[in-house]
Amino acid sequence: MVRVRRNTLLVALLAIVVIFAATGCEKLKISRLRANYYFTNGNKNFSQNLFRNAISDYEKALVLNPKMGGAYRFLGESYKNLYRPGADTPDNAEKAAKALEALQKAYELEPLNKDVIYSLGDMYDKLRNFDEAEKLYLDIMNLEPGNMNNYYVVAEFYKRYTAEKPEIKNKVESMYLRRIETDPESPQGYAYLANYYDNITPIPDFDKAMEYQQKRIHLQPGSAEILYTIGVNRFSKAFRLQNMLPVAERKSLAAESEQYLQKAIATDPDFAQSYAYLKLLYWNVMEKVYPERAARYHAEGERFGDKWTELWRRQAERLRLEKELKKATT
Repeated sequence: MVRVRRNTLLVALLAIVVIFAATGCEKLKISRLRANYYFTNGNKNFSQNLFRNAISDYEKALVLNPKMGGAYRFLGESYKNLYRPGADTPDNAEKAAKALEALQKAYELEPLNKDVIYSLGDMYDKLRNFDEAEKLYLDIMNLEPGNMNNYYVVAEFYKRYTAEKPEIKNKVESMYLRRIETDPESPQGYAYLANYYDNITPIPDFDKAMEYQQKRIHLQPGSAEILYTIGVNRFSKAFRLQNMLPVAERKSLAAESEQYLQKAIATDPDFAQSYAYLKLLYWNVMEKVYPERAARYHAEGERFGDKWTELWRRQAERLRLEKELKKATT
């Protein structure tokens, strides 16, 4: 009789535990569903650039589910979008602090999430905190050593600091070279490095850029775009360094530029930019180094300019028609 009474009491207690557990699970389930609702609504506002509304939604989601890493990330991104780098006001400083706090929390919850690492690194970058941003960008590379784009992202990051930190110039080149080493058969890697040398300030390293453009053309000998780019490189050196180079060298550069631009046109007669740069070459270099032929080069430059205008208008009209056709079919 005592045993029956004990078993009955045990069953009753178990029933009470199950009821409370079920109630707790139900509350938890509803809480998570509401958190997901606010998170989804926050994403909608974020995508429409309604960042203040998004902040409100993400904060509500996090009250209901404090471990929602995505909500912390986009809360940080929302504050980041409201933050104005360089604006020295208390309100702007508060936005920066809140962006950093939310992104750091997201990073704590998801330390291996590349998007979270990038978001936090980007915020440190905006705050000009080079050391913290560098650590995070390098973490991304360690997570994805085979992702070619990561080398470009880190190189671009270093480039933003070369004016105030000249000693990191070698790090820029190192990133581009590592990208090439990872995939030496990809012309894109050589293009990135060539573009870097072409845009060094105050004086580009045109010949170094040319070296890597030649590697590109070796891999893609029939590319009108690469032939055009080499022609532009030779023109740019002759034009931008006109007060530093002897006339004989400028003549040689002009001849090379003309040769490559003409090859680009022969490869693709509709590549409009080639005609535009032939006009610039004839008017800004050829006329100067061959004054006795100035009238001829001016006339030829005008002819190539007219051809560029014709092709540009034709391409613009084609794009317009394609847009209209797309609208009509959707």
